[in-house]
Amino acid sequence: MPKFVIEREIPGAGKLSEQELKTVSQTSCQVLRELGPQVQWLQSYVTADKIYCVYIAPDEEQVREHARLGGFPANSVARVMTVIDPTTAE
Repeated sequence: MPKFVIEREIPGAGKLSEQELKTVSQTSCQVLRELGPQVQWLQSYVTADKIYCVYIAPDEEQVREHARLGGFPANSVARVMTVIDPTTAE
C-alpha cells in the first residue's frame, strides 16, 4: 500500500499544548475509524508552523478525504517513492 507525507501548515503548531495535540489526535483517529482500515496514520512531526504526517492509504484522494473530514489542512500530499537511510550508503 502506498505511503504519503502530508504537509499541514498550522501557524504556531509547535506551541500547541499537550491537550491540544491530544484533541487533534483523537479527531484524526475518529475519522480513521470512519474511513476504515485502508487508511492508517503512522506518525507526525510537529515543527514551529507545520505538522508533517506520514500515512498509508490506497491513494491521495483518501488522504485528502481524511483531512477534509477532520477539518485539517493538507497543503501538500506527496507519495513516498522509496525510503533511504544510512544503510543505503553501504
